[in-house]
Amino acid sequence: MAKFELKLPKMGESVAEATITSWLKEVGDTIEADEAVLEIATDKVDSEVPSEVDGVLVEVLFNVDDVVQVGQTIAIIEIAGDSASAPTTAPAKESAAVAEVSKTVTAAQEAAAPVESSDDRFYSPLVKNIAAKEGIDQSELDAISGTGKDGRVTKNDILAHIENRASAPKVMFTEQPKQQEAPKQAEKPKAAPIVASGDDEIIEMTRMGKLIAHHMVESVQKSAHVQSFIEADVTKIWNWRKKVKDGFMKREGENLTFTPIFMEAIAKALRDFPMMNISLQGDTIIKKKHINLGMAASLGNGDLIVPVIKDADQLNLIGMTKKVNDLANRARLNQLKPDDIQGGTYTVTNVGTFGSIMGTPIINQPQVGILALGAIRKVPAVIETPEGDFIGIRYKMFLSHSYDHRVVNGALGGQFVKAVKDYLEAWDSNREI
Repeated sequence: MAKFELKLPKMGESVAEATITSWLKEVGDTIEADEAVLEIATDKVDSEVPSEVDGVLVEVLFNVDDVVQVGQTIAIIEIAGDSASAPTTAPAKESAAVAEVSKTVTAAQEAAAPVESSDDRFYSPLVKNIAAKEGIDQSELDAISGTGKDGRVTKNDILAHIENRASAPKVMFTEQPKQQEAPKQAEKPKAAPIVASGDDEIIEMTRMGKLIAHHMVESVQKSAHVQSFIEADVTKIWNWRKKVKDGFMKREGENLTFTPIFMEAIAKALRDFPMMNISLQGDTIIKKKHINLGMAASLGNGDLIVPVIKDADQLNLIGMTKKVNDLANRARLNQLKPDDIQGGTYTVTNVGTFGSIMGTPIINQPQVGILALGAIRKVPAVIETPEGDFIGIRYKMFLSHSYDHRVVNGALGGQFVKAVKDYLEAWDSNREI
């Protein structure tokens, strides 16, 4: 009998790890190829990990709530045949490396090290194990500058720190913790006990709800949020869509909503103002080559998620419509994959869906802008003509633009949302689709 190593698959270019949320199979269970073995969670998406082979699950290497790195072996499946015919034949060095990583992580989990992941910073089991072996306490570890995602300390960071520490006087790390311990403990008051009467219902936040709450607070603390508001006349779009939507449904089998029309205008505006299509990392601005629009969508349980339309400026209106509908439908059915929410460069949220006419949305880090689309309303308006002004009934909506004032000044933020308005108001009423 041969053994197959089930590894955590790659889930997107920026996803390096996942949390195991549940094991769908137990040791001794028979598994078929493509059958789900466990469920995992990244920052926002829950996903299943299927087996690549038929066999029997003989070993589980991680428990529920453990954090696993991409490429790590998470389970062993026994399959028929010898190892030479097994589909898992990998280079000996790679298998040895994976086994070594698994051993290191297991040792880190079992070690009674004084280093822990705090509310402010996460440390991987590998980093914690190295810290424990090298006698690095919590205060010293917290002082290390991390180069990983969200400032996390990587293996290379801690190894470099150890090398530098070897040539530095040891007294540096005997006095510093004592100076930092007191204020650090003072900064974190104990959580107040929950006070509820007998008639109150206590509801535990969902895992995703906690993540969203953390990201929102982090964004407000990090970015200097500023808003610009502008009103757009979308009467031409309203009448054009009313004229073509039935024929579009018959021909394409897709519902033509307003969202893809707005997305097209926003993608054009981002192409005109590329400094809105950036991210800020420390003191460095990264200008994005691709325009990837995040689209806030509702999940089946009421939570929100932001799937991404990749290279949105390269899609025609038919392609944009199909992409918007596909992502929205899969979001409602909880069928989004991790890669579907990765790589966004600018985000759009449709607050008008709930009847709101405007909003002040919170920026989706590390982006620098987010646009809220208000409800379309039928309102009286002044219409300018060569013959003079008159009052007419128009379809109008507010565009609410939140942007990071650290890198986007008022002129750029206002010009961008004005460009979106101009594209919407200049809609061709005779456009064919």
